[in-house]
Amino acid sequence: MQKADLVLTGAGEIYTARPAGDAGPDDPSLAGSTVRPELLSGAAVACAEGRIVYVGPESELETAVDLSEATVADLDGRLLTPGLIDPHTHLVFDAPRHEEYALRCMGADYQVIAAAGGGIRSSVRTFRAADEETLYYQAVPRLLAMAMTGTTAVEIKSGYGLSLEDELKALRVIARLDDELPVGIVPTFLGAHEIPDEYREDREGYVRLVIEEMLPAVEDQGIASFCDVFCETGVFTAEESERILTAAKTHSLGAKIHSDEFDAIGGTEMAVRIGAVSAEHLTAVTEGGIAALAGSDTVAVLLPGTTLFLGKTDYAPARALLDSGAAVALATDFNPGSSTFLSLPLMMTIACSQMKMHPAEAWQGVTTRAAQALGLEHEIGRIEVGMRADLVVWDADDYRLIPYAAGHPLALVVIVEGEILSFDGEDEPVAE
Repeated sequence: MQKADLVLTGAGEIYTARPAGDAGPDDPSLAGSTVRPELLSGAAVACAEGRIVYVGPESELETAVDLSEATVADLDGRLLTPGLIDPHTHLVFDAPRHEEYALRCMGADYQVIAAAGGGIRSSVRTFRAADEETLYYQAVPRLLAMAMTGTTAVEIKSGYGLSLEDELKALRVIARLDDELPVGIVPTFLGAHEIPDEYREDREGYVRLVIEEMLPAVEDQGIASFCDVFCETGVFTAEESERILTAAKTHSLGAKIHSDEFDAIGGTEMAVRIGAVSAEHLTAVTEGGIAALAGSDTVAVLLPGTTLFLGKTDYAPARALLDSGAAVALATDFNPGSSTFLSLPLMMTIACSQMKMHPAEAWQGVTTRAAQALGLEHEIGRIEVGMRADLVVWDADDYRLIPYAAGHPLALVVIVEGEILSFDGEDEPVAE
């Protein structure tokens, strides 16, 4: 028998993030949902060497795995779920942009602020002046704060350097976070986040710099998994974005895209055409873009916190995307200018209340669909034998309570690769 090192018993409910089909719970609200979740009771989960090795009835646990050296934790009726996955963040930056926030509170527009030299370009100036040590130690508490809300895997984009040297600096900081912190990190190169000040009169020159110098150097450095582009009016056109992402594929990087945030200029349709793993934002996505996503493997990553933080009401059309058959994930878009939210449970609340997603659909958005948006659907995002043992014990007994509780700190125990994270000095918060 497999020798387990961590065993979780006594859960009131286990949300596996696997679809249950017609065998789902008896809940009339699910009539309008595209997902019927699998919910287990009387079940146990066993882990060994960072992987899940058993999911099944507690009554069969002792005959299925060797418990002789296992830490056994009784969850006392609490909810157990997969760890949450945040597939879109800009977590490494230097300075906050609270002065812009105050301006927006008084009516200033995000795009007007950006055109005047604020926005991303403001963050670029402070990022370039910061050293790697400073950037690293600023990012650490942000990442740990995410983990405390139940997030066990995070995508982090570069994009505030916008020069060869500073983009590589960003990726080195991201790599160090991955090496030294107990949270899974997926690094994304976003050198095409904006046109830097020194290239404002030479857009083509900057596109060539990204393609001819940055992408080869990122490949040589070997620490990025994806390349992203901000395809938007005033930033990169769909044609420029396609050139960059097509080149990225020749340098062993998967394709992602920021598209249809303010204007639909063809980025989503292009992303589907070239096989991008995800199209992200989509507040202005068209019917054509929705249809393209529905017939593809490209995940729609929606960022409800950004719409809220910018004081807007034009949320991405989650209901239309889901009903079309598109895969829909949720993310925080944590960044210094347009979304300072760190909590995926809060994003679930906004998605349910403002975008008319059922809690089961929101849960899929931060587990299985988020994993798919990172190309990790066979590694994380479900409670299933063989998957990475990324798990969360919640101070709740029903999966619907997490979005309902609107940001309450309900993540009681966070487990990454079978290791219980400690935030208060206790090694085993619920272990007996």
